[in-house]
Amino acid sequence: MSPASTVGTVTRVDPAERLLDLLIALRHAPGRLTKADIRASVNGYHDAANDVAFERMFERDKDLLRHLGVPIVTDVDPVHEDAVGYRLDTAGYSLPEVTFTAAEIGVLSLAATVWQDAHLHGSAHRGLTKLRAVAAGADPDAHIGVALRVQAAETALGPLLDAIGARQAVSFTYRAASTGEETARRVQPWRLVSRDRGWYLIGYDADRDAPRVFRLSRVVGTVRATGPTGAHEVPEHDAQAILAGSGGGRVHAVLAVLPERGAALRARAVEERGERDGRDVVVVETDDELSLAAEIAAYGPAVLVIEPPALREAVLARLRAVAALGEAARA
Repeated sequence: MSPASTVGTVTRVDPAERLLDLLIALRHAPGRLTKADIRASVNGYHDAANDVAFERMFERDKDLLRHLGVPIVTDVDPVHEDAVGYRLDTAGYSLPEVTFTAAEIGVLSLAATVWQDAHLHGSAHRGLTKLRAVAAGADPDAHIGVALRVQAAETALGPLLDAIGARQAVSFTYRAASTGEETARRVQPWRLVSRDRGWYLIGYDADRDAPRVFRLSRVVGTVRATGPTGAHEVPEHDAQAILAGSGGGRVHAVLAVLPERGAALRARAVEERGERDGRDVVVVETDDELSLAAEIAAYGPAVLVIEPPALREAVLARLRAVAALGEAARA
């Protein structure tokens, strides 16, 4: 639930919080609630500047709840026909009891770690909290130790999900991995998949007249929807085969990792090359050296890059920048 915001001395309630409070009030009311009851008791409606503003807020919230499947019934007093109230049809709203085992909650916890971007993290966290509440004996840390992480692509992920659902073309600026050149792309989006801690868009590139794969971390700026909705059909396709076919620019990174460190890197290593100077040598594949450099830099001295040299320099550049910030802060 989003917190209320404060402007000057007036505290305003987030619309999502107001909607949830309205649902709770209707769900727990012993009978029907009139508009006057709702305005007086439900958090958020006191923000309305006048009666017209309240009517507009309430009608919008009521319609949205009905759109979400909440059966709100309009109840007219048989004696005083002008006394209109609202209640929930509890028979149509009640759900069977939901139960989860501790192991199932562990899997859901692991899945929730994928949605770390700004669009979906809050929803995943709130949903997981509610699921844990109905699972007796669930271990909230059951997923710890399993390395499943996907870096957020928060500026592109949300608009692309919307465009895929609407079957609507998109346009964006894309930075090539090999040259760094930025070009405008027009794409019919088909699917989003994750691989190597990154998100990828699979779609039809209108300018190349062929299916293409785009790593979201290389999308520059804003993704814009273009043209009408429902304008294309998504053909049958093998997402993994398309991803594999786009791997011509993949880099093999040879890393020296301290014992019992770098679990996420070890988990996706494609090769192990023994030991060197007390460190385990592993090989990790990537098609985005910049993202891998940022990940390796986070391990500090626990992970050293043996090759390629360009990756090693990218990691060192990040570490030097952090050291410079530390020196500036102490100055």
